Amino acid sequence: MSSIGKLMRQAQRLQQQMETVQASLAQKTVEAKAGGGAVTVVARCDNSIASIKILPDAVNPQDVPFLEDLVLTAVNQALRQAKEISEKEMGAVTSGLQMPGLF
Repeated sequence: MSSIGKLMRQAQRLQQQMETVQASLAQKTVEAKAGGGAVTVVARCDNSIASIKILPDAVNPQDVPFLEDLVLTAVNQALRQAKEISEKEMGAVTSGLQMPGLF
């Protein structure tokens, strides 16, 4: 069998595995909190935000910038966690890839 044929089959398997992992990542979530739990963000591991919860006590009309900072902190923390999981799982799929001249 030619090396091109092997390479094509390997690429197809890799693509199928990556699609499976991506679908799995879209279902996994991480949760991050800021302000002692005043703001909670749930992010999916496909780098999308699933939900944002804000405790009523955190809403102070005189201090909206503080609330905005809490939301921003929690969102960034959740996305960072989601990215770490995504990179770990996608890395597991591509770690055995042998493509001469490409890696």
